[in-house]
Amino acid sequence: MRQVIIAAFAASVGFAAGASGAEICQGYGPQAPRDISSKAGTNPRTFTFAPPASEMNLCNIHFHTNAEHKGPGFSISAGDGEHGGFRCNGTADLTAAELEDPFNGEGACHGVKPGDTVEVHWVHSSCDVTPGEGLGSCLSEKCANPQLRVETQVFLVVNDPQALNFADFTYGGNVTAGRHQARALPAGTGDPVSFLGSTTGPKYTEQTCSPLQVTWSVRPTCARIDIASLDKWCEGNDFNENHAHGVRQLVTSPALLAPIR
Repeated sequence: MRQVIIAAFAASVGFAAGASGAEICQGYGPQAPRDISSKAGTNPRTFTFAPPASEMNLCNIHFHTNAEHKGPGFSISAGDGEHGGFRCNGTADLTAAELEDPFNGEGACHGVKPGDTVEVHWVHSSCDVTPGEGLGSCLSEKCANPQLRVETQVFLVVNDPQALNFADFTYGGNVTAGRHQARALPAGTGDPVSFLGSTTGPKYTEQTCSPLQVTWSVRPTCARIDIASLDKWCEGNDFNENHAHGVRQLVTSPALLAPIR
């Protein structure tokens, strides 16, 4: 999850950054991303699960290069580092037509092309806020320590107008029952796996943990998304998003993971 965290927010939670010389972070709550197929975890810190997304305000939408999490439908390793993570299992089965790039590498989603895997995060906040750029949009001066929920879908990007249209899942000023909401959240990709974790992004590792508390909801299989619809969103959106962000490598130490119930 993208890390644009304002200093006041980090200070308000009262944690020090870094691993204090230990092999893994000490004293932090459960971390993310994780292998959602494994329920194991021994991190003792707990917090309350956030309300359903429909009872919170959407505050940000962004996406990452490859999947940060590992799941049944996205288990092909893309390697280590900021642009590693996992690819959708169906990547090798795409046809030449599905892999053709209509933008010849010059699309509005800089660097994203058919055949890529992206993990999209719909970030929700318990604060009364308006959606905007970065995680800073999820809090305010009056609400500095919100509950956070991230709804997650991994997509396989294809050149196919019959694939899902990203416009169906965007914000576009949509307000439902007085709350900022995406037009819809993806369905049909399995029951989301819910667990307690943290924010993600390449600045964090098992040695440098995130102090923020996040309720995750990760759908276990990939969906196909049309490159043209994603490109259209990148041309202009409420979040100033025009590229896929880097990933945090998978957290595997049980001491840094919450058990999945």
